[in-house]
Amino acid sequence: QVQLVESGGGLVQPGGSLRLVCVASGTVFSISAFGWYRQAAGKQRELVALITVHGNTNYTDSVKGRFTISRDNAKNTVYLEMNSLKPEDTAVYYCNAPYHTIAGTLQFFYSWGQGTQVTVSS
Repeated sequence: QVQLVESGGGLVQPGGSLRLVCVASGTVFSISAFGWYRQAAGKQRELVALITVHGNTNYTDSVKGRFTISRDNAKNTVYLEMNSLKPEDTAVYYCNAPYHTIAGTLQFFYSWGQGTQVTVSS
């Protein structure tokens, strides 16, 4: 069964750090870009960080310099190192493998997992 399992979230004080882990099953991992997404209460899911097959990375402006995405193809695993966390980083974090169809529509290789809750609060 093709699935994603996210872990590593928790409650942390402002300025703290967490490392999120995403383990993906299936054979597409090594040929797919992967992204970490987050969804705060009452808001739409947004892309936080993306890593390509070749290891090139991109980040949304609000996390640049604080978050680092990485991948281990041998372990089918993607990581998100989060430092200097802020209350506005509070959300459920998900990973997935995005791609665009020939028509340009954004799709995902996997069904969304359960995500992992990150709460930044004093």
